[in-house]
Amino acid sequence: QVQLVESGGGLVQPGGSLSLSCAASGTIFSIYVMGWYRQAPGKDRELVATITNTGYTRFANSVKGRFTISRDDAKNAVHLQMNSLKPEDTAVYYCLRSSDNRDYWGKGTLVTVSS
Repeated sequence: QVQLVESGGGLVQPGGSLSLSCAASGTIFSIYVMGWYRQAPGKDRELVATITNTGYTRFANSVKGRFTISRDDAKNAVHLQMNSLKPEDTAVYYCLRSSDNRDYWGKGTLVTVSS
């Protein structure tokens, strides 16, 4: 089992920045994909950004150039830096860790972009 603890999130004005972090604990495998998905009210959950243990990254087109993702293997953590935030970025952001053919999800953290 893997447990994911998310931190960050909150309220930010349009154009502002916010950082999310997710730390994994439990049975940690060295081969993984870790990252973030989000779900806005009335919409399906969608990819935001992911990173693999080899450093390969993947971003949704809507966040390219604005969001960056990084990993800290010593802490089994992943960080999402969100810049130039837009109202349409408002959603609950969920951390994901995929390893050993299993997906583990965090409980989610709310990001609200509003003036």
